[in-house]
Amino acid sequence: MTKIVADVIGIMDALGIQKAHVVGHDWGAAVAWGVAMFAPHRVDHLVAISVGAPGAGGPPTLEALQKSWYRILFQFEGIAEDLAQRNDWYLLREMLQGGGDDFERYKANLSEPGAVTAALNWYRANLPVERLIPAGPGPQFPPVVAPTMGVFGTADLYLTEAAMTSSASKVTGPWRYERLEGVGHFIPLEAPEQLNRLLLDFLR
Repeated sequence: MTKIVADVIGIMDALGIQKAHVVGHDWGAAVAWGVAMFAPHRVDHLVAISVGAPGAGGPPTLEALQKSWYRILFQFEGIAEDLAQRNDWYLLREMLQGGGDDFERYKANLSEPGAVTAALNWYRANLPVERLIPAGPGPQFPPVVAPTMGVFGTADLYLTEAAMTSSASKVTGPWRYERLEGVGHFIPLEAPEQLNRLLLDFLR
């Protein structure tokens, strides 16, 4: 994650951008939190969609453990790749609740040589099993000083709302929380108009 945060800063440097609004969903939200925490002078406003601040949630609840079962599976290199592709990608279809019209595109992209492993390596590099239940308080991150908005869908199958609402404890700047009733994890795809309205209002 530290390398990817550095990549974001490198892209901003290459484009001559000193300060930007940073918006991310899922793993992108994790990167966005990292940019705001470790390069605060480069972030004007932060929007984290679905994923709360690292270190904010404390030990996982039973609900969080149940929802994050797949993170353990993804650690088993080779086995996870095999299971993901069996029976015409049955496991992935189930996890994505069918995936809608875009699933065939997902399948085609992930069928490229090495693509599934590259995707799962996000979990292997950043969410190893020992971090599911930390032995201690875990790493401590700097607070976010930028105005921050957290957006969460109440029908999220993979993450808990508490992980997002507790993120307020990691923000010293203004904090805003938006709860989207009945919306699942993939907010940018499921509720683009609602999300865009929130972004335009917050980032103006």
